[in-house]
Parts: sequence; structure tokens; C-alpha cells
Amino acid sequence: MTSRTGTRRGEEQRRAASASLRRANSRRTPRMRLAVSVGVILAVGAIVAVMMLTSRPTSSTATRTAADFTLTDTSGRSVHLADLRGRTVVLYFSEGAGCGSCILQMTAIEKDKAVFDKAGITVLPIVMNTRAQILADMATYGARTPFLLDDGSVSRAYGTLGRGMHPGLPGHSFVLIDPAGMQRWYGEYPAMWLSPSDLLSQVDKHLSAQTG
Repeated sequence: MTSRTGTRRGEEQRRAASASLRRANSRRTPRMRLAVSVGVILAVGAIVAVMMLTSRPTSSTATRTAADFTLTDTSGRSVHLADLRGRTVVLYFSEGAGCGSCILQMTAIEKDKAVFDKAGITVLPIVMNTRAQILADMATYGARTPFLLDDGSVSRAYGTLGRGMHPGLPGHSFVLIDPAGMQRWYGEYPAMWLSPSDLLSQVDKHLSAQTG
């Protein structure tokens, strides 16, 4: 009798302990889920914050003599920077072929070509692609301005290599060269876009600062 009573008591104690454990787990699970959810939200928030910080434009107003170069463009013409002395020149570096935003940037500038021409501004797009590669993307996105074909030496000279998503390619960069051949502004746009009106504003701002 005593043995049976002890056995029943043992089973009751085990059932009670098991029930207590299940209750404790049921109380703990929502908290754990909440903790996990909060952790995920914080992690995503951190990633978004990093992306926002790294996509912010950066610029420099360091003045120097613009590095001279001669490059062949997609139309087969040889372009010598020094030959453009007396005009305001904007060099537009980008990742080029495979980057739709990069080509669309140039098509947007083309739409305001009359405004750029009136202001005496020549925009030279520069890419590190073969002629066939960039011509294919130009046709896809409707860009008409010949792109200059760089072997990397010009992109390196202007400090834009590795500024984008690919270490060996230029970032989405603009360089302002005044009529005297001096570099007046460098702007880097990781978001892959600068509206033509904002580009014109930057040119006007930094040329005005030169004469102000």
C-alpha cells in the first residue's frame, strides 16, 4: 500500500512539475518572440541607417589643375581635354554598361542640352567599357552623347575609382573644370542620380564662388 501510494505521489509530482514547466514555457515564448522581433527590427534599422549614410552624396571643392587627357569616344573621335580650354567642362564618370541608372543620368542631361549649351557647359561622360558594351546600353536607354572610353587611367587621376559598388570601376561622379582648366568641384552620388537642374546649380555655385 505504501509503495503504491509513493508511486502515485511520484507520478503526481512529475505531472505537476511538467505542467509547471509547460506554463513557464508558455509565458516565456511570447517574450522570446518579442525579443527576436525587436532584434530583427533593430538589425534592419541598422542596415537601413548604414545604407542611408553610404548613399549620401559627398563633395570636394579642392582646387587644382585638371589632369589632362586624350580619350577616344564611341563615335571614334579623339577628345583632348586641353582643346576645350575656354569652356566650362563637366566630366561625368559612372559604372557604365550594366548600370541603367548611369545611362539614364546622361539621357536626362541630354534633355536639357539647350540649357547646358547656353551656359557654355560641355558634359563629357566617361566609362571603363569597350565600345560595343556601352553602345549596346546607349541604344537600350536612348543615350546619344558619345561616351569616352577610359582604360582606368583618367578615372584614377580624378580619384573616382572604387567610389561606387565595384572596386575597379568609377563611382557616380561629377568633376567641374572651369574655362581656365582648373578643377573647382568634385561630387560623388552613390544613389546614382543627380537631376540636371541640381547639376547646373552646382556648376553655377562653384563658378560663382571662384569669382566672388
